[in-house]
Amino acid sequence: MNSSKKVVLVGHFGVGKSSLMRRYVQNTFSDNYIVTIGVHILKKEIKIDEEDLTLIIWDIEGKDDIQKVRSSYLLGTSGFIYVIDPTRIQTYERYNEEVDFLKTTYPTAKIVSVSNKSDLIDIEKFKSILKEKNISIDYFASAKEGIEVENLFQTIGLKMVKNV
Repeated sequence: MNSSKKVVLVGHFGVGKSSLMRRYVQNTFSDNYIVTIGVHILKKEIKIDEEDLTLIIWDIEGKDDIQKVRSSYLLGTSGFIYVIDPTRIQTYERYNEEVDFLKTTYPTAKIVSVSNKSDLIDIEKFKSILKEKNISIDYFASAKEGIEVENLFQTIGLKMVKNV
């Protein structure tokens, strides 16, 4: 049996949401920055423990406040991938507040967090900064290098299918 789940990439503009989606679905990367206006949707069929799953991945325009995102973009979401850019503090300074908003407003949706562009930083130093700010990030990825992108999407798929 094949099921489908809606996954929405959220986060500030320029954190690499589109790049993560393109790397995962099309295995491509471009240094050319193109602003997402509205929403861009791609899908990918995967297997989670022998179960077929179609991920309907929504790459929505970046906002500096998750509550300013059009609610119609978020309706029916089974999973969120919250993306930050470790080189820009403004992309994660309100992280806990925004994740709490998602958990409260969409209580059945699963959430996975990712620090994209991790190829540009010293990850261990950044982890200590996050610890000071009481921020817990699930993955340190690089869409450019293809690091942890597959694992990131597999994990959100697993959480949605197994309800963990």
